[in-house]
Amino acid sequence: MSVPRISSCHRTSRSGTWLVPLRGHWIDAARIHLSDHAALVRVTVTALRGSAPREPGASMLVDAVGTVGTIGGGRLEWHAVARARELLRHAGDAPVRIADLTLGPELGQCCGGRVELWLERLTRHDDHWLEEAARRLRAEPGVAMASEIADGVVTHRLVRRSFSGAAAVQLERGPRERVTLFEMPRQRRPDLMIFGAGHVGQSLVRLLAELALFEIHWIDSRAELLPGSLPEGVTAQVCADPVQLAICAPAGTRFVVMTHDHALDYALCRVILARSNSPWLGLIGSASKSARFRSRLLRDGVNREAVSGLVCPIGVPGISSKLPGAIAVAIAAQLLQLQALTDPGAVTRAGTGAPTDAPTGAPTGAGTGAGTGPHTETGPSDCAPDCGACPCGRQTKP
Repeated sequence: MSVPRISSCHRTSRSGTWLVPLRGHWIDAARIHLSDHAALVRVTVTALRGSAPREPGASMLVDAVGTVGTIGGGRLEWHAVARARELLRHAGDAPVRIADLTLGPELGQCCGGRVELWLERLTRHDDHWLEEAARRLRAEPGVAMASEIADGVVTHRLVRRSFSGAAAVQLERGPRERVTLFEMPRQRRPDLMIFGAGHVGQSLVRLLAELALFEIHWIDSRAELLPGSLPEGVTAQVCADPVQLAICAPAGTRFVVMTHDHALDYALCRVILARSNSPWLGLIGSASKSARFRSRLLRDGVNREAVSGLVCPIGVPGISSKLPGAIAVAIAAQLLQLQALTDPGAVTRAGTGAPTDAPTGAPTGAGTGAGTGPHTETGPSDCAPDCGACPCGRQTKP
C-alpha cells in the first residue's frame, strides 16, 4: 500500500525582521522615519462600525519596504499597506486617500465591522509643519491638528477643539468633497517610577515601553545596569539616594519598588506611603516580606489606611513562575488593569497619541498579586559623579 507523502515546510536562507511598534504619537515617529526615508504614508483609523481590530486613532507608518506600528494586522493591514505603497508609487496623485473597508466580504476577516482609514503621503518637505505640530501639541493644552484635503491639496493647521468621550480623531465632510481630519493632541502620560534595574526591572521596562502607557523614570545606583540606549518614554537616573527622588516625584506618580536591598525597599515604601498624592505603589516580594513590611510600617507611624495601599506581592494572581520575564509580565498586566480602572480609554488609546492621564487619589488598596517571592540583586555601587541634579549631588543619566 502506498503511503501519501506529506510535504513539509522548508527552511530558507532568507531571514525576516522584527515588526517595529509605534511608540507615542505618529507625528514624532514620522519625523524620525523621514530622516532615513524620502517618503512614507501614515495610515490612521478614523472611524469604525461594529467589531474591528483597532480603535479610532490607531496609526501606522508605511515606507517602500517596511512598516512601523499596526492597525490590527491580518488582511486589513495587508490591504492598507498595499494601498499605502500604491500612494507612494504615484507621487503625482493627491497625497490623501480615504478608504472605507468592510472586514467580512471585502477582506475575509471575521470581525464583521467596517473600518475607515486616512492614508496620507508625507515627504521630507513636510518636516517643518511636523516639527511645529509636535512642539505645539505638547505645549498647548486644547490644541488639535486639522488635516484637510480639498481639490487634491492637503493642508495642515492647529485649532482649538474639544473631543467627546475617549475619541482620538474626528472626521468631518464638507461641501465639494472637502474632508477634514481632526486629531487629539498628545498629552503627557502618567508618571511611573521604577526603582531597580536588575533582571526583573529590565524585563519590566522593556514591556512597559512598548505599551506606551507611562512616562517611565527608571532609577538605580548601579550605572552599569542602566542601558545607554533607551526606548521612547523612558529616562534613566543613577542615584545613590533614590529616597529623595521618591519624595520629590510629581503628584500622581505610580511607583514600582524592586531594588537590590530590602532596607532600601522599606525606606522607599515608607516615604511613598507618606505621600497623599500617589495613586499606586507596588513592591516586589513574598507574602512574608509583605507582612513584615506592613507590621513595621505601622510601628513606624504610617497610618493603617496608607499601609493598606501597599500592593505586595506585586503582579496579577495565578502566575507562579519565578522567571524574571514572567514576573515582569504579571506586573505589566497589573498596571494595565490599573489603567483600565482609572481611565477606561487609556489602554485602547495606548500608542495612538491620545492622553492617558488618570485621576490621582488614594492608593488602590492592598494587592493580591502573584507570589513572586523575594527578589534581590547584589553588587550595589555609588552613583556616577558630577551631576548635582538630585539632593545627594551624584545623579546622572547614562
